[in-house]
Amino acid sequence: MKKEDTVKLISAEGIEFVIDKEAAMVSQTIRNMLTSPGGFAETEHGEVTFPEISAVILEKICQYFYWSLQYSRGKETEFHIEPELTLELMMAANYLHT
Repeated sequence: MKKEDTVKLISAEGIEFVIDKEAAMVSQTIRNMLTSPGGFAETEHGEVTFPEISAVILEKICQYFYWSLQYSRGKETEFHIEPELTLELMMAANYLHT
């Protein structure tokens, strides 16, 4: 896979998640960051840092992006969310517009 086909999402702790750009585009916020004109660093480097989102939450968000793509293509499966992650996930999802 080519570098331009992936996006690096970086958590508050500096943990990096490299995912397909198509999956990252599930998030309206990330889509805007990566496609906005004006030479923003996110657009140029394909990296987005989330200083307020922990690695555990960002990992679950990445899983959701892939699940959402599969769901949109007709594969209906459950997406399990651990109860202890619910509040943080809801706040992150609100920020990411997912």
